[in-house]
Amino acid sequence: MLDTETTGLSPLNGDRMVEIGAIEVLDRKVLSSDQHVFHQYINPERDIPAEVVRIHGIDNAKVKNKPTFKEIAQDFLNFIEGATLVIHNASFDLGFIMHELRLNGFENIQDMQVIDTLAFARKKHPHQRNNLDALCDRYDIDRGMRDLHGALLDSELLAEVYLGMTGGRQFSLGMDIPSLPASSFVQLPEQSRGRDEQAETAKIMKRQSPPIADDEHEAHLTMMQRIHEESGGKTVWHHPELAEAS
Repeated sequence: MLDTETTGLSPLNGDRMVEIGAIEVLDRKVLSSDQHVFHQYINPERDIPAEVVRIHGIDNAKVKNKPTFKEIAQDFLNFIEGATLVIHNASFDLGFIMHELRLNGFENIQDMQVIDTLAFARKKHPHQRNNLDALCDRYDIDRGMRDLHGALLDSELLAEVYLGMTGGRQFSLGMDIPSLPASSFVQLPEQSRGRDEQAETAKIMKRQSPPIADDEHEAHLTMMQRIHEESGGKTVWHHPELAEAS
């Protein structure tokens, strides 16, 4: 079960993570001992806006002397290795994590299996509020200690929500929510760039040629002939074999 807190809404706009919390659930039991919990405040190397501090309570002073993501990334990767990540609104948290891994030269996690409890909740409870608070109330999970958002606390609450949505602690594992690879939730920049270029090329190829006036056409032919003569008769449109050899 994983959650993050950040400086804002978009890593592509320069926002960074300020906290990661994760807790392991095995055989439908929430494991709370130290080896089964990952929790780290992170220095985002930028200011945290006041309006965001009001949400999670993490200000510049709290993370000033904390490690950067690069310094804790390998420990984080070691902790989640081989796991299925359960995240509420997976595209948000994965967007930050995968962006930071890429920026800092670490292996990415696009092939890791991920369960998005928000997507599942929307199918299970359509036309209702499905944020973490609403789901806690719906499944009678005590959230009295949650005055502010916090990555580790939210991971613990998410564990209870996940178990509640899938039938409780004694429910069959075969009935868990299907998982998808992390790449299904986040489009990496290099993947996006390739797709965007292909889409733009396809649009250009489908466009009709613009109309050309007769005088423009004549001027074009005159210029082409001039270039051909000045090249000593070696223009590739007259000699295609020269283009193939170049």
